[in-house]
Amino acid sequence: MSNNNPISQNRKSYRFAFRSSLFISSIAAILILLYEILFHPELPLVFCIVFPFLLFIISFLVIQYRAQQYIYKSIQKIYDEISILESTSLIEQPVTTDMRTLKNQVEKFARKKKIEIETLKVRENYRKEFLGNISHELKTPLFTIQGYIDTLLDGAHKDKVIRKKYLQRAQKGVERLTYIINDMDMITRLEVGDMSLDKKEFDIVALIKQVFDQFEMKAGKKNITLALDMNYDSPIMVRADQERIQQVIANLIVNSIKYGRNNGTTEIAIEDLVNNKVIIRVTDNGEGIDKEFVPRLFERFFRVDRTGSRKEGGSGLGLAIVKHIIDAHRESIYVDSELGIGSEFSFTLEKASSRLEDIEVVEE
Repeated sequence: MSNNNPISQNRKSYRFAFRSSLFISSIAAILILLYEILFHPELPLVFCIVFPFLLFIISFLVIQYRAQQYIYKSIQKIYDEISILESTSLIEQPVTTDMRTLKNQVEKFARKKKIEIETLKVRENYRKEFLGNISHELKTPLFTIQGYIDTLLDGAHKDKVIRKKYLQRAQKGVERLTYIINDMDMITRLEVGDMSLDKKEFDIVALIKQVFDQFEMKAGKKNITLALDMNYDSPIMVRADQERIQQVIANLIVNSIKYGRNNGTTEIAIEDLVNNKVIIRVTDNGEGIDKEFVPRLFERFFRVDRTGSRKEGGSGLGLAIVKHIIDAHRESIYVDSELGIGSEFSFTLEKASSRLEDIEVVEE
């Protein structure tokens, strides 16, 4: 039965034994030549040639055997120690006594492990920051609810007016907790790929108008106008998960209202792109975002304004969810913002006509 275990394979190297034997036989030849010149000029020429040659062969065999046994056992211990690790590319290679091959294998292994260690450090920092953010986000509504309930238990429940007001405020805290937990559940499912997309054709114009109606009252509190950039007389059909894209547009509009100026405008434009794509642009004339914060906008719980945005509510996960939904569609999202002037968030979608299987084939 053949042994397929790569560790049992032995890749040999003869370089060390050859060079060592050549060195020894060369010294022997020189010594014999000096001995012949100084003491025995009549020494046979055949002896001067054959003896170094035989010495070379014997030295080569002995050195190769001893070096191979010593080096192989030493390297085998290294492979055995490394094999304790869960998975490495080094232990998948055959054991070699070739120092050059071993050096290349170890360097490759070290580079891979260095990358893995750096990745683990980044993930650990991300985990710590994420846990800190969760604690901070959940702590505020929990303490608020606890404060109102404690006040009611201390006797405030006897006053009907105070009781109703405090219960309503506690209810808002519960709603905020529910909102945060639902968003966390969604983004976790998106990240692990546990949420499948239900792609179908729909009119993106009609969907945008539907979202406008949904947030008309919220925008009205700041006298912000929600509008399309032009009249779209004909439907613009796209192919995507309608519910998720509605959530994307809703989150972008909510952000534009949250950071928008009073008497401002949030405008959405739809433009054709090459390769049967459309791009949806959500533009506002609000506060804008400093350039240094733009790369972090889609991080979990990241807020440009740590205090003001929290007063407006929300989970701090809206843009992170938007990014994951667009990525799940294999589309792109872009941000263009200037502090004090406004922001534009844009994302691409596939036009319904871009799929060959959707084109009717008429048989003659």
